[in-house]
Amino acid sequence: MRHALSVPRTASGPDELARPLAPAGLRQARDLIEALTDPRPAAVWSSPYRRAIQTVRPTAEALGLLVRTRWELREWDDGLPYTDDWEPHYAESWADTAYARPGGESLDQLSARAVDAVRALVHENPGQVVLVAGHGSWISRALSGFGRPMDWAAARSMSMPAVYRLRFTDAGADPEVSGPT
Repeated sequence: MRHALSVPRTASGPDELARPLAPAGLRQARDLIEALTDPRPAAVWSSPYRRAIQTVRPTAEALGLLVRTRWELREWDDGLPYTDDWEPHYAESWADTAYARPGGESLDQLSARAVDAVRALVHENPGQVVLVAGHGSWISRALSGFGRPMDWAAARSMSMPAVYRLRFTDAGADPEVSGPT
């Protein structure tokens, strides 16, 4: 799932790891508890970014589970210094998914990282439901890596939060994908 509504990014911070949910996002996280506990997750994983952890923490607490983090679940390292005018840069990256800015990763690299992270969680939790909290670009590129068509327009319009369900009938095959909800 994509995290709930977060505080907007600004030049003065907080940095990406520490940026929290907005008050409305905290309410959204609480409102998700029923929908996210229904499939009875056996584990709750999150990006190490605060806003993702805050999104799944109420559900994890309702289930009596810890929120565990993995660096591989983090948002795209776009290589962009802070700018208010980031959208044209993202559109450029989506037009050429192999392009990486100095010090950043390409969207193709993000896809590989996201797919590998999901497959690792499937392998480590065979036959179990796992709740994973992440970010819009990460989720978009994971879905793309699993064969679901995603473009810049779809990624840009993804809601906060957005819940996708991936069902693996064979750990080595691509999942059935439903959502967003």
